[in-house]
Amino acid sequence: MEVKIGKNNHGRASTLTTLALRFISVQAISVTFAACLFLGIAVTAYLPLPVARYDLLLVYVIGLTVGFYLAGWETGREVAVICAFHLLGLALEIYKVHMGSWVYPGEAATKIAGVPVYAGFMYAAVGSYICQAWRRMELRVTNYRVIPMTALAVALYANFYTHHFWPDLRWPLAVVLLIELRRTWVYFSLGNGRYRIPLWLSFVCIGFMVWVTENACTFLGAWRYPNQADIWNLVHVGKLGSWSLLVSLSFVLVATIKSTEGRLYGRPRTLKERGRSYNHVPIELVEMAGIEPASACPAPGLLRAQPEEVFSAPHDQQASCEIGPVTEKSRASW
Repeated sequence: MEVKIGKNNHGRASTLTTLALRFISVQAISVTFAACLFLGIAVTAYLPLPVARYDLLLVYVIGLTVGFYLAGWETGREVAVICAFHLLGLALEIYKVHMGSWVYPGEAATKIAGVPVYAGFMYAAVGSYICQAWRRMELRVTNYRVIPMTALAVALYANFYTHHFWPDLRWPLAVVLLIELRRTWVYFSLGNGRYRIPLWLSFVCIGFMVWVTENACTFLGAWRYPNQADIWNLVHVGKLGSWSLLVSLSFVLVATIKSTEGRLYGRPRTLKERGRSYNHVPIELVEMAGIEPASACPAPGLLRAQPEEVFSAPHDQQASCEIGPVTEKSRASW
């Protein structure tokens, strides 16, 4: 059977491929800190070292953090987020190791209660990724309520401690989180387009990648779960859900910083101010990729973007505004 493919289909396939390649390239740049950390874990697993592996990794990751800041890769506020998440992660690691959830088999002078200090930076790597993606993909959110989300993130973090002696509220809290985020979208720029996905779905995607990385790290002996004591086994898939929930804490920390910078709600500056136009990708291609493009915003009360690259509209107006392709009519409204 012969199948004829028209020019239109060829053009759409080419556009989708270009879109995918751009997405992958931006993601690869955004995970640079995490990739460098993983590279250090991999190299130290096989090369002979003059000092303890965990001690060397600590010096290495501190050097990465300072180097990224001096190179302008991370801002001062973003470094503060990374350090905050490092401390939160380190505290959780100390507690979990104490409860026997996993162990760090190597010796080191920089261990605290059985946990190497560098371990907190593995959590900080998630915060670094979100910061980088926020800037490079011009992330904005709508229908994001700071107080409820902060309360849920704190409750989820606390549950990782309390479930050892209280009922595990992980899944009830996950349901509440999904309800809270049912109308929350995260907008991002990719190529010449502006798109959106549900915020909860982004948590799941990030959690999945963390789970994949965790499998690689345990294979390299960075830490071990009880079922990996004698021979390596795949990390339980339930950890994927745990990481997805913990990502919400990372997002809340970053969102707190972005709200002070005026880069949390709405969208970036108007296209006229940016000196470029957005040519919308055909909706069929976006649907194939599982991403929903933002539609044109018909709201008559739409406010023009402010110098800090954010709408100053009230929360309900921000929630109703969706960014789409530029038209001559919308240009005239500027």
